[in-house]
Amino acid sequence: MPVASRSRSVRGTWHALSPEQRVAGIAAILLVVSTFGPFSFVEAAIVLVAGAILLLLKKRAEGRAFHLPFGDGSVIAVAGLWCAVLILVRVFDRPLGQNLLALACAAILLGAGVRERARQPLDDLPRERAGVRRRQAGRPAAAPDRSTAPERKTERLDETVTRPLADDAATPPLADDERG
Repeated sequence: MPVASRSRSVRGTWHALSPEQRVAGIAAILLVVSTFGPFSFVEAAIVLVAGAILLLLKKRAEGRAFHLPFGDGSVIAVAGLWCAVLILVRVFDRPLGQNLLALACAAILLGAGVRERARQPLDDLPRERAGVRRRQAGRPAAAPDRSTAPERKTERLDETVTRPLADDAATPPLADDERG
């Protein structure tokens, strides 16, 4: 793939993401950067988690519909929390500045996940279908066009059902000893 088409692909992916997803993508990239230096299984796990988040964001930007338990935001937040735990496991084996950068990136990823969870419904529908569903839930449906809608038969209610009761037909109140 030529470099020009790859940059257009990255640019298109970037523009298709929401602000919360963009923040999560930047945090995932910075998490990978924070693993430079001595490398162990912990850093490999952090790179794997960050790569999974970037892949999730790329697939969502492409409009792919797939289900994740509890939604994208929850998965991103849990990924940030898991990375923070992994970083804390190695806190004494790495330089302080690198640990602080990595913890800040994990916190940003966690925050982006929480915001995404608040913004996106749990059913993980692509934006177009989710927007339609939200509009339908928020507003009443438009009145159907009478020219194309099939005619419905309406029945007239019996007058005896809808007329008010006379005063003599009202139920008498209960006596004090009957209330009980």
